[in-house]
Amino acid sequence: VITGGGTEADNLAIKGAAWAASARGRELVISSVEHKAVTQSAAVMERFGFAVTWLSVDRYGTVDPAAVESAIRDHTALVSVMYANNEVGTVQPVAEIGAICRARKALFHVDAIQAAGYLALDVDALGADLLSLSAHKVNGPKGVGALFVRQGTPLLTQLSGGSQERQRRAGTENVAGIVGFARALELAQQERVTEAARLTQLRDRLIAELTALPGVQLTGHPTERLPNNASFVVDGLEGGDLVAALDLEGIAASTGSACTTGAADPSHVLLAMGIQPAAANGSLRLTLGHGSSEEDVRLTVEAMGRVLERVRGAGERRPEAASV
Repeated sequence: VITGGGTEADNLAIKGAAWAASARGRELVISSVEHKAVTQSAAVMERFGFAVTWLSVDRYGTVDPAAVESAIRDHTALVSVMYANNEVGTVQPVAEIGAICRARKALFHVDAIQAAGYLALDVDALGADLLSLSAHKVNGPKGVGALFVRQGTPLLTQLSGGSQERQRRAGTENVAGIVGFARALELAQQERVTEAARLTQLRDRLIAELTALPGVQLTGHPTERLPNNASFVVDGLEGGDLVAALDLEGIAASTGSACTTGAADPSHVLLAMGIQPAAANGSLRLTLGHGSSEEDVRLTVEAMGRVLERVRGAGERRPEAASV
C-alpha cells in the first residue's frame, strides 16, 4: 500500500490493523523504543479503549522475545517491534519475535523504515504481517512510503474517499515519487551487502575513537546495530550545545532522530534503556552514508576532541552565580 511517508505507513499499520482485528480483542503489545509514529498511534488507541502492553528493553535497547511471548494473550490483536532503532541503531530479533506471533496467532507489524537500506527485507523470514517503509531513508524522494500488508491481513483504511490502493488508502498516488522510491530501494538492496560491510568498518572506527575521549559513552548494542549508526551520551554536556559546536566545525550531527529535533525532553528511547535523564540530555547521534570516508571519520574525531575541550573549558571558566 503506497502512503505519503513512513509516518503514515506506521499509523495505518497500528490503527488500521488494530481496528480491523478488534473482534479478536482490544489488546496491543508495543515495544517501548518504537518511533513516535508507532507509540503515539498506540496511545491514540488507548484513548479508544484498547489496552497497550509496553515492552521493556535491556540497556542496549533490545526487546527480549521471551517478554513478547509472555505479553501475548488470547485477545492480543497486534504486536509491533521495529527492525532497527532509528536513534541508537540496535537491531531487534524480529525473526524470532515473528515466529512467536505466528504461533500465537497475533498480527505482527515491523517498522523497517530505518533498516531498509542495510538489512534484508524478507517478510517471510521476518514473519511480518505488516512492514513499514519510507523512500527517503533509502535515498529516494521525500513524501512517499509504503506498507506491506500480507494477503488476508485485516486492515481498516484511515483515509477514506477514492478506491486507490485496493481501497486501503484513498488519494491520488504520487507516481513520480513511487517510481523514485522503487528505483532507490532496488539500488539500496543491490548494494546492501558491500555497502554495509564498508560502513561497518567506518562505524567501528568512529565508535572506538570517540569512546576513547573522556566522558563519551556508546548507546545501543555494541555489535547488533545498523552499519551506519554511531550514537553516544556525553557526560556533563547538553546535546544541543554539542551539536551546535560540531556544526561550527563542519560536522553534521543530531541529538536523536530528525523527527525529534527541537524537543526539550530527553529521548524516550534512552530513558527506556535505563539512562538517567541528565545523561540522556547529552545524547549525540552520528550517521554515515554513501559519501562517508576514512577521512570523514578522522576529521570528525579531531573536531569532537576540540569541541569537548572548548565547551568543557568554557564551563570551567564560567563564574558562579552570586549568592543572595
